[in-house]
Amino acid sequence: MTAAVPAEVFSGKETYKRLIGYVKPYWRMFALSIVGMLVFAATEPLFAAMIKPLLDGSFVDRDPDLVRLMPVVLVGIFAVRGVAGFVNTYCLKWVGRRVVADLRQEMFDHLLRSPTRYYDAHGTGQILAKLTYNVENVASAATSAVTTLVRDGFTAIALLAYMLYLDAALSAIFLLIGPVMAFSIKYATKRFRRYGKRIQERVGSLTHVAQEVIDGHRVVKAFGGEGRESAEFSRINEKTRSLQMKVIAVESVSVPLVQLLSAVAIGVIVYLSTLQGMREDITVGTFMSFVVAMGLMLPPVKRLTAVNSQLQRGIVAADSLFELLDTETESDVGTRTLARAEGRIEYRGLKHVYDPTKGAVIHGLDLVIERGQSVALVGRSGSGKSTLANLLPRFYDPTEGRILIDGIDIRELTLASLRAQISLVTQDVVLFNDSVANNIAYGQTADAPRAEIERVAEAAHALDFIRALPDGFDTLVGDRGVLLSGGQRQRLAIARAMLKDAPILILDEATSALDTEAERHIQAALAALMKHRTTLVIAHRLSTIEHVDRIVVLDAGRVVEEGPHGELLAKGGYYARLHRLQFHDTPAPAVQSRPADAAGPRA
Repeated sequence: MTAAVPAEVFSGKETYKRLIGYVKPYWRMFALSIVGMLVFAATEPLFAAMIKPLLDGSFVDRDPDLVRLMPVVLVGIFAVRGVAGFVNTYCLKWVGRRVVADLRQEMFDHLLRSPTRYYDAHGTGQILAKLTYNVENVASAATSAVTTLVRDGFTAIALLAYMLYLDAALSAIFLLIGPVMAFSIKYATKRFRRYGKRIQERVGSLTHVAQEVIDGHRVVKAFGGEGRESAEFSRINEKTRSLQMKVIAVESVSVPLVQLLSAVAIGVIVYLSTLQGMREDITVGTFMSFVVAMGLMLPPVKRLTAVNSQLQRGIVAADSLFELLDTETESDVGTRTLARAEGRIEYRGLKHVYDPTKGAVIHGLDLVIERGQSVALVGRSGSGKSTLANLLPRFYDPTEGRILIDGIDIRELTLASLRAQISLVTQDVVLFNDSVANNIAYGQTADAPRAEIERVAEAAHALDFIRALPDGFDTLVGDRGVLLSGGQRQRLAIARAMLKDAPILILDEATSALDTEAERHIQAALAALMKHRTTLVIAHRLSTIEHVDRIVVLDAGRVVEEGPHGELLAKGGYYARLHRLQFHDTPAPAVQSRPADAAGPRA
């Protein structure tokens, strides 16, 4: 009977085999827990074995030696069970938590090496669900489920062996229900696996919706989206509840069914044993010992059946985790390094496609940026400005063509060496929930002395507001820098780039969140930063790029114009039209006509 249980429970044996591989480094603790399980299981038949001498004469006849021995044996059994149970539980849970910690760390490290396109294709909620909900299900499969499976499995086997020892013929009746139990467990296993995978997907969706609302709570409130978001969360929440109820229903049916089958077997054995003349050779003690052993077998059989759902959830969760771990990481096959680049950048025959169904966003582009030159990329949304900037540090690899720094294909460089040459300041500033100082001195510059941090903060016109904070440079900025204004966050990002002091600089509208006075100072700081550095500026506001060395105008992934600001204006071409649109040199649209008393400032 019991031999069929593990075979069906391990329907995901390949996944579980891989999961158990994480136990190997801790095999001593795991082996100790197994010893504890075996000792614990071995003590179970002893309770049934004590019945036989009690009823077959020795205890009834007041044997003084047996009377004195029984209490000692009983206490001894419980003492051994207590120690074995502690060793089993503590050691296995220790191993389980180590496995979960290792898995979680490996997943996080894998995410750090995952290409940008992985984040483009997977929602934050789905990723977070893997790191939280799914990995905890693996913990249950690696600890509680294994304890139940091994300890109760050994217990059932030990009791069955004792029953066979007492009476093989009667035990054979109990074994007949094994195939029926195996079928019911197999049926339940399929349901648990199917529903478990769908529940994980729903939990990921729940996390995604919650994360979107948390990040965008201002927009939700400003546009009255509370009802819509609540309805969406309620819809997914209800589907999750419904799936969980299906799991509960299968579990609620399978466990009583196995118990019923066991009870039927016990009933048949009791009936046959009490038939007149059927089994005159069996003693009262033997019979009662046999019945007690059968009764003791019911709880572990029940737990073995119930643990199937927990184990299958763990296997499905492990599948999800291994799916993440098996995804492709960033290609880092380069072998060359640069101590410090000169800064000459060359795009040759560049073509890039994000989605084949939408076509290329860059078409056969050729562009050379000389050492120390500042080049601004301008154009309408979708023209390819951000793509060119993202290809340079290899956040994406181009579909066709090459990018060279100092004549070296960037794919020949190690990622660490390549990215060490580039500082990045984006419009969407990313700050971490850490101190101001640690946000400026981040990554490669984490060990920078405080004097250097203060110097770049002053150069970025951030020193005054930092000193006004409660703890100065040690003030925590909050999640994504929420405790700072947009302009303050952007000045910290500029200071971070200054401290890195890389020869190549990418600026993605780095002054967009600053007020007019601050922008004037920051432009001066950026001018100093850009000196003797190759700078790539993604420009949305044309007023911020009038003094760059060269402006490259993009349209639909192609270069349509390039040259200095004044020269491009004089041409009266594409750039001049963009400039007029931004500075309202074209006739005002009709929608702006309104009564004088309703007039207000224009954007």
